[in-house]
Amino acid sequence: MATLVLDNGAYNAKIGYSHANVSVIPNCQFRSKTARLKTFTANQLDEIKDPSGLFYILPFQKGYLVNWDVQRQVWDYLFGKEMYQVDFVDTNIIITEPYFNFSSIQESMNEILFEEYQFQAVLRVNAGALSAHRYFRDNPSELCCIIVDSGYSFTHIVPYCRSKKKKEAIIRINVGGKLLTNHLKEIISYRQLHVMDETHVINQVKEDVCYVSQDFYKDMDIAKLKGEENTVMVDYVLPDFSTIKKGFCKPREEMVLSGKYKTGEQILRLANERFAVPEILFHPSDIGIQEMGIPEAIVYSIQNLPEEMQPHFFKNIVLTGGNTLFPGFRDRVYSEVRCLTPTDYDVSVVLPENPITYSWEGGKLISENDDFEDMVVTREDYEEHGHNICEEKFDI
Repeated sequence: MATLVLDNGAYNAKIGYSHANVSVIPNCQFRSKTARLKTFTANQLDEIKDPSGLFYILPFQKGYLVNWDVQRQVWDYLFGKEMYQVDFVDTNIIITEPYFNFSSIQESMNEILFEEYQFQAVLRVNAGALSAHRYFRDNPSELCCIIVDSGYSFTHIVPYCRSKKKKEAIIRINVGGKLLTNHLKEIISYRQLHVMDETHVINQVKEDVCYVSQDFYKDMDIAKLKGEENTVMVDYVLPDFSTIKKGFCKPREEMVLSGKYKTGEQILRLANERFAVPEILFHPSDIGIQEMGIPEAIVYSIQNLPEEMQPHFFKNIVLTGGNTLFPGFRDRVYSEVRCLTPTDYDVSVVLPENPITYSWEGGKLISENDDFEDMVVTREDYEEHGHNICEEKFDI
């Protein structure tokens, strides 16, 4: 019996058989400006000749799966002959869903997985539970950890103790990668170039140039300096999709500090945007979202737990999700949590080697467990008891 592990994120689906490797694939469909009628699914993105003005069709809205037609087409493609060639009669699936998911969405998902695709057994689980499982497997002496999962739609902070989540201390911050990209689009459009339609390109800019500042005001002062002294400023060459397929940063020595470039490239000059955009994760109030930043929320979450457990959580803070890849993210979380924590507690913040696929790897480990069979709901169970058996069995 094969097991397929699918960490079904709002931006990327992390998918692979438990005995093989993982691939990270866009969990959406695209339409390009030029070929308006043709829809591209998942990793067919690479076939689009001119991805400027790329139109995204997303199955998720605000972190919850609402557009089943799109999700079905993405899954058909992933399970189909071009990708994983799933033989449903002989396959179990581990699939992730967000915290506090709506029961209507859960019912639809059960129905599609069992009745349409006819998987033999299903395990529905939160991505954080898989990450926690992986962390406890790597650190067998630890009993507690707190998973900070900063993804596309929002950031969740979830304490796990002996692989059970502590519901009363879960915190959600409504800031994720989507909001950061959109904010960067807005400030670039306001300051220099209209890029509101260029989600794909600006997302690439964000990943290439943004970083988390360790001292916001100091970096702000550097960003105001003129010429050579301004070490924050970079010139980013935008792709034109004929000669330049992918944007890149101009090397420092090639930058023209005063005057125009002689070459015909389109340049974005970025200074304080580089660190002001990721700063929203630490101070959402900067753009009028009245919520805590990540470090403050971690401390607040831990303080909601029994006092004797608190030190164990502070020394097992695990960062997962795409936003944690910003340079300086881990150090900033550490220094801020350290400032907010009593001095007699140790603080340790762990950034795994690949924070995006970390929970997928946890799913791979769970599928190899001896008690895996007791965790899943089989098709016979589902046909006999329907949705209720899933409610009982899954710790969602």
